[in-house]
Amino acid sequence: MNAPYERRPPLAPDALGGPLARAFRLVQEPSAPPGESRPPAHRLRTDPDAVGEDLLKLVLTLVELLRQLIERQALRRVDSGDLTDAQEEELGATLLALHDRMTELCAEHGYALEDLNLDLGPLGTLLPPPD
Repeated sequence: MNAPYERRPPLAPDALGGPLARAFRLVQEPSAPPGESRPPAHRLRTDPDAVGEDLLKLVLTLVELLRQLIERQALRRVDSGDLTDAQEEELGATLLALHDRMTELCAEHGYALEDLNLDLGPLGTLLPPPD
């Protein structure tokens, strides 16, 4: 058994690459039947000036995803009754402040929260639709 502070051998370079590549191939959309064409896929913009904005939008999207996940987990904990009234109040105030700050950050950079929802093609959208 490994001790908690014992160094483990590094992973082989292809330890994750092979399974990840196989998983990616499995979720790709099947090719078009012969004689039928499909519309071109959405491409990444490679304009050097747009890279900063794209990165900002990606970071905001990830923060919004995490915010929504934390909010759902908080609601589960409230529903299960394992929080005190003071903890529920603090949690609610914190989540509201986080939502307000996300809205401010998006507005500051010309986005709305709805703009952060990535289209994942056949998988649907990244964020669930607003309630």
